[in-house]
Amino acid sequence: MEAQVHTRDLKQFLEEKFLQYNTPAFIISDPIAVPHLFTNKDDIEIAGFLTAIISWGRREMIARAGSELMRRMDFEPAAFVRSASGEEIGSLNGFVYRTFNALDAQTFILALRNICQVYGTLENAFLQDTEKSLQMDFIISRFRERFFSIEHLIRTRKHLSDPLRNSAAKRINMFLRWMVRSDEKGVDFGVWKNISASRLVMPLDLHSARVARKLGLLSRKQNDWKAANELTENLRYFDPADPVKYDFALFGLGWYEKF
Repeated sequence: MEAQVHTRDLKQFLEEKFLQYNTPAFIISDPIAVPHLFTNKDDIEIAGFLTAIISWGRREMIARAGSELMRRMDFEPAAFVRSASGEEIGSLNGFVYRTFNALDAQTFILALRNICQVYGTLENAFLQDTEKSLQMDFIISRFRERFFSIEHLIRTRKHLSDPLRNSAAKRINMFLRWMVRSDEKGVDFGVWKNISASRLVMPLDLHSARVARKLGLLSRKQNDWKAANELTENLRYFDPADPVKYDFALFGLGWYEKF
């Protein structure tokens, strides 16, 4: 890590930006607004997962598409996943957001149904007791294998990245941040208790990567898993228990302040 990463000034700067952007006002224009429509844990994780999966592009467009997907599920995502009939799943026909179309949506619903039937919850499917010593890239990759254990179109696999192929897996890391992190501000949900926030990896995107490089927190040129891991390791110097809280700081600096 670069020498300036160790400075007290940089830590203080990041802490100030974290506090500035980790507020309820952040929710309004962010994709996390969609799972915030719900209070039940099962609804939160299903809505959060589906919204995170389509999270690329402009934030307000993602939130709008996620809300439309929830509308087509009668704003009961957990119940829809578990028990929707074939005809009801057909209500997803016509849904499209960028390259994620109705067939992808229907496949994801059926894959989530299988996950719930086999493992009970998404949280259980992510982390089995025998895997608590594994690194996050292995945990995500194994979840991906479980998720796509049902019959599916090959094209649909692109919507759930595999970090073992060096993908930054930004969307799934963002979803994990939503589910695992918890603090008094109430932006992230903290409904998953079996994964420690200390193990999370930064949801690396163009904005956070650009800011991280300017601050000397990231030296790798590509925005891939190695870069996400490097950034996370450097941020652990500032808060080993909760390194991805600085996602708020880096994203806010990049998106709002054009740092």
